[in-house]
Amino acid sequence: MPAIIITEDTELMQKVIDEIKTCYDPEIPVDIWELGLIYELHLDKEKNLKVVMTLTSPNCPAAESLPAEVENKLKLVPGIQSVELKLTFDPPWDKGMMSEVAQLELGFM
Repeated sequence: MPAIIITEDTELMQKVIDEIKTCYDPEIPVDIWELGLIYELHLDKEKNLKVVMTLTSPNCPAAESLPAEVENKLKLVPGIQSVELKLTFDPPWDKGMMSEVAQLELGFM
């Protein structure tokens, strides 16, 4: 399931995605973008970013740290005015949400 991306500023959104790709679930050696943990990115005209993301499970050991890491890194992207991060478990994450890159890296293909 690819992320829903809403923006008029594709250049800034690419910087956002590049920054997300520096965040990793500590138990899986693949970035959270390729894992499919980002469900939605919405960048409005004022450069306020809304992120909807999930974790691999509600009991994920990174539940405390990973969303905060993502939010803090995105606040540092030049041009972003604010970041609002929403954590959701609907729909629940499953392996089918991973990109082909992640599936290859983890030996699922």
